[in-house]
Amino acid sequence: MDTPASMIGLSEAARHLRHTIQTATDGLIGREQLAELIVLAAVAQEHLLVIGPPGTGKSAVVRRVAQALGGSYFEYLLGRFTEPSELFGAVDLKKLREGTVETDVTGMLPEADVAFLDEVFLGSTAILNTLLTILNERRFRRGHTQVQCPLRVCVGAANALPEDEALSAFGDRFLMHAFIEPLPDHHLEAMLAAGWRSDRTPVLPAGGLAHMDTLSQRLKDVQLAGARPGLANAIRKLRQAGIQLSDRRIVKSQRLVAAAAVLAGRLEAGEQDLWPLLYALPTKEIQLNAREVLAPLLANCTHPHLFSAVEEATMQPLSRASRLEETARALLDTPSAEGSSIEAVLREIDANFSSDKLPPQLAELRARLMHLMVAPA
Repeated sequence: MDTPASMIGLSEAARHLRHTIQTATDGLIGREQLAELIVLAAVAQEHLLVIGPPGTGKSAVVRRVAQALGGSYFEYLLGRFTEPSELFGAVDLKKLREGTVETDVTGMLPEADVAFLDEVFLGSTAILNTLLTILNERRFRRGHTQVQCPLRVCVGAANALPEDEALSAFGDRFLMHAFIEPLPDHHLEAMLAAGWRSDRTPVLPAGGLAHMDTLSQRLKDVQLAGARPGLANAIRKLRQAGIQLSDRRIVKSQRLVAAAAVLAGRLEAGEQDLWPLLYALPTKEIQLNAREVLAPLLANCTHPHLFSAVEEATMQPLSRASRLEETARALLDTPSAEGSSIEAVLREIDANFSSDKLPPQLAELRARLMHLMVAPA
């Protein structure tokens, strides 16, 4: 059993990562979900594939989160003619003349704590095969070079899922799949305001990697007994609806459930932590169907730090209210909060909750925001 001191450490690490997410997404309107999923994947020591059209802020979010976490970061835009040496390092010519084939990996992907590979499916067979070993085993092998990789999470990005079976099999090695769309209409004012001041670089918190490792190291201690019946029931319901998951993917989804629990500061998982299962489904269409199939099971899913990721997975009022409460409090704590930002939050509250369905805490915050709007300057 955990001592109070160790539990405080767990909760503090989870709160710090929430602060990391908030700061990293400052000015990146509507991209909190992606930042939260990167952190969830990193804590689970799994990888995330992001699918979405160009210009939707995928790379900006990954860079910000990586900077906030700290450690070594590697980023590359792959193309048809990308050489393996551009990702993994060049052969050491001095040692080659001595008859030894070794690769200089200094500053390259094998040394990265966080990696972002844009247009990942454009990589050659040689690149993708080497990547598979790094993703699966955290090892880089080439000639006489064998390196244990410190990689916590690799984020791959593409505009669409590939139709080629071999590439689809490679994409399946990313346990989590996120589908990003352009911002909806109710975010336009906030996006315009944030874009106008985008030259202001946020001050990012330090030490995120250590806090993340604290949670990752406790993953093996999470008790999953309270979540397994619900997870098994969810898999049965998906199968009945014609949605199949491989045994490997089902088993590994438990890591996401455990990561959700430790990110909430808990070492005991329950049915409220089952929402990451949606992100383990491979296509956007399957995720949409599964959300309907699993709606009753996901109705009570919530999280104290990953509001947007839970909301997108479950489309339930409980998680949406939590996110709006946090946003409202942040605006109330900002003396120079712009009127357009306050209006955007009020508009979203009213669009999602009728007056008789508005949660009490959110109703109070809405009233304070309304008072802020009408108060004289």
